Amino acid sequence: MKTKYVFVTGGVVSGLGKGITAASLGRLLKNRGYKVTIQKFDPYINVDPGTMSPYEHGEVFVTDDGAETDLDLGHYERFIDENLTRNSSVSMGQIYSSVIEKERKGTYLGRTIQVIPHITNEIKEKIYSFENTDTDIVITELGGTIGDMEGQALVEAIRQVGIEKEIDDVCYIHVTLLPYISGSKEIKSKPTQHSVKELQSFGIKPDILVARAEDHIPEDMKNKIALFCNVRPENVIENLTADTLYEVPILLEEDGLARAVCKKLKLDKTENNSDWKELTERIKNCKDEVKIALVGKYMKLEDSYLSVVESLRHGGFVNNAKVKIGFIDSETITNKNVEKILKEYNGILVPGGFGNRGIEGKITAIKYARENNIPFLGICLGMQMAVVEFARNILGLTDANSAEFNDTTKNPVIHIMENQKGITKKGGTMRLGSYPCTIKKGSLAYELYNKENIEERHRHRFEYNNDYKEALEEKGLICSGTSPDGSLVEIVEYKNHPFFIAGQFHPEFKSRPDRPGPLFAGLIKAALENKNK
Repeated sequence: MKTKYVFVTGGVVSGLGKGITAASLGRLLKNRGYKVTIQKFDPYINVDPGTMSPYEHGEVFVTDDGAETDLDLGHYERFIDENLTRNSSVSMGQIYSSVIEKERKGTYLGRTIQVIPHITNEIKEKIYSFENTDTDIVITELGGTIGDMEGQALVEAIRQVGIEKEIDDVCYIHVTLLPYISGSKEIKSKPTQHSVKELQSFGIKPDILVARAEDHIPEDMKNKIALFCNVRPENVIENLTADTLYEVPILLEEDGLARAVCKKLKLDKTENNSDWKELTERIKNCKDEVKIALVGKYMKLEDSYLSVVESLRHGGFVNNAKVKIGFIDSETITNKNVEKILKEYNGILVPGGFGNRGIEGKITAIKYARENNIPFLGICLGMQMAVVEFARNILGLTDANSAEFNDTTKNPVIHIMENQKGITKKGGTMRLGSYPCTIKKGSLAYELYNKENIEERHRHRFEYNNDYKEALEEKGLICSGTSPDGSLVEIVEYKNHPFFIAGQFHPEFKSRPDRPGPLFAGLIKAALENKNK
C-alpha cells in the first residue's frame, strides 16, 4: 500500500499530551495490522537534546543507532513496541545545519537560500524518508504550539505535504484544550476555536480534533466545536486524564480516534485486535505496593528520569505491584542522614548523569544499600559510583574515584579507555546506542536475562578500569557482563548481597509495559521480598 501520513499538531498551550496522543494512535493502528512508525519535529535550533540540560526538555532518549533524542520517542517506543532510529527525531537545528552545509558545498548552485522552498523541502525530505520501506503509516508530531514563530516552517511543510499527496493519504489531527471554568461551572470552547482558526490561517484544515478535558464533553459541546471549527461531530474526540498513562489508547479507541483516522485515510483494516485492554486492567488491579528510592541529581524536573520511572512501573506490573517512587536529591544525602532518608524504602536505584554535583550523596546511598542488604540497581553513572564505593570502602582505596570527577586521583577505577573500537556513533568519545554484552552463566544477571547474549543502549564516556578488576572481583564485586571480547565491563554485581547489580548501559530505554526490562523486574521482585521478610 501507499505510505499514509498523519500529522499531530497542538494548540492553546503546551503540555496537552500530543506525544501520548501520537503514541496511542500508533498503538491503535498497529493493533489493526499496520506497520507504523512515528517521528517528532522539534522547533528549537539546538541540533539535538544531547547537550541540553535535563531541566529544559527532560531526559535524553537514546535509540539503537545512537541518536540522542527528545523524550517523546520513549513514549513512541513503549506504546508501539518498535525500535525507532535517528530519522524519527528531527530538530530545526538539524534542518538548518543540513541546508547550510549543502549551500557551502554548492548544492544549490549559488541560488538564494530561503525558508521556502529550501528549509521546507529539507523538512519534507525527512517526512518522506520512510517511503519505499515496509512502513504503512507515518505519524508525525510537531513540537510546540500553533502560532509559535519558530515552528512556522514546519507547519508550512506539512501543508505542502497535503497538496503533494492524494487527499486520502494525509490526515491532520489537532490536539487542543477545553478548559473548565469553575466559577461558572462551564467548559469553554473559545480557546479551541481560536487555535483552529490560527491553524486554518496557515492553510491547514484539521480533519480531527482531540480535545483535552478534565471531564466528559457533552454532545452539544461536541456539536458546537464541530460547527465552529469546520469538522464533523464524530471527529471531535475527547482526551480525558486517565488513571494510568497506558489507558489512554483505550479511552481514545472508545471515543473513535482510530476509526476516524481509518475513515479519512481509506484504511480497510478497522478491527482492533489487541490484548492492550487486558494489560491496562492488570495495571489498575495491582494488589501489592513497593517503595523505591530514586537517588538522582536532576530532581527539579521528574521528566529528567522519565524512562527510568516508567521502567520501574513496568517492573511493578509483572510483579502485580504498584511502585511508589521517592525522588531523592543526592545532594541532600550525607553519612549522618542517609538512614533517616532511605530507611522507609524497599529498594534503591541510582540512575545515570553527568558532572560531579551530588556524586558523594550517590556513593553514600549505594554504601547504605550494600551494607544493609537493600535491593540496589545502578544505571550507567550509578554503576560507576557502585565501583567507586566498593573500591573505597572494601578495597580501602580511600581516594578511588572516576577520572571524570578527579583526573589526578591515584586510583581512577573509572576512566576513559584510549582507542576504543566503535565508540563514535555521532558521539566523539562517547559510547552511544546499542552494544552487545555477554553474560556469565550462573550470575544474577544471567538469572534475570535468562540468556547469555544481550544488547542494551549506552550513553556515556567513561568506563570501568580493568586494572582494578582482579582486586574488585577477589572481594566479591563480580564482572558478570562484558563486551564479547571481554575488554569492556558492562555489568557488575555483589555476590554477598540478595540483590546488588549495576549496568554500564541504560536498560530503561528498551523496557516495555508488557515486557519490562529484566533488571527492573528483578529489582521490584527483590524489593517486595525485602518488604515482606
